[in-house]
Amino acid sequence: QVQLVESGGGLVQAGGSLRLSCAASGSINSRYAMGWYRQAPGKQRELVASITSGGGKDYADSVKGRFTISRDNAKNTVYLQMNSLKPEDTAVYYCNARYIALRLYDYWGQGTQVTVSS
Repeated sequence: QVQLVESGGGLVQAGGSLRLSCAASGSINSRYAMGWYRQAPGKQRELVASITSGGGKDYADSVKGRFTISRDNAKNTVYLQMNSLKPEDTAVYYCNARYIALRLYDYWGQGTQVTVSS
C-alpha cells in the first residue's frame, strides 16, 4: 500500500506563493506518475500538474507559467511550487500517485486547503 500526505497549504494574498509537498510512503517506487489535482466547492476535480517517471511534465492551461511540479525520488516526495496565485486557485489540492503494471495502482492523499484572498 501507498500513503500520501500533503502539506504546505494555507491562506495567502493574491500574487503570493506557496509550495505544496506530498510525502509518499509504503510500496512506492519511481515508476509512479505523480500528479496534483484540485477541487473547489461545487466543481469537478481537475488535474493541475503531473510528472511522469521519466520527468515529463504537463500543466493545466490555467496554471502554465505560474506553477511548477517536481519530484525527489530519494525522498519519495513531489512538490508543487505555486507562484502568482489568484483567487481562482482557491481549492483543496490533492496529491495522486498512479502506476499501471498488471493492474492500476491509484492512490490519493487527504488534501490540503489553499485559499487565495483578493
